[in-house]
Amino acid sequence: MKLSTRGRYATRALLDLALNPDEGPTSLKEVAARLEVSPKYLDQILSQLRNAGIVRATRGSKGGFSLAADPKELRILDVITVMEGKTSIVDCVVEKNVCPLSEECVTRDVWTDVSAAIDKVLGAITLNDLVKKVSIRKKKNVACPK
Repeated sequence: MKLSTRGRYATRALLDLALNPDEGPTSLKEVAARLEVSPKYLDQILSQLRNAGIVRATRGSKGGFSLAADPKELRILDVITVMEGKTSIVDCVVEKNVCPLSEECVTRDVWTDVSAAIDKVLGAITLNDLVKKVSIRKKKNVACPK
């Protein structure tokens, strides 16, 4: 499985919103500038997250985006699933009918185990965990990679 920019930017945008909760809704332009992402592309991503109930959009001069979910409850797996779909590394893990050999294929068992391991790792990490990591890196004076 390879994450697209949609999954990666969605996670980074949510982290940005979680790191700036006291400012109220954050404008699309502000988030895009901090992440160095096209506002138009980021708008598509945030709209998808809004439709999933992960972010809230507020209209008006002081409008923008804010988290609709508690960072302690928002798992990275949820974000990736919204943006990318199921986290399988091959199609036959999600849909057996893709391959006529799926039922007896022992390599499919391996791919199923790998997909389950990915889900386990991403499901164990919350947005709040990432917020804490940023805090630790700032204390160590290490920049957060883009």
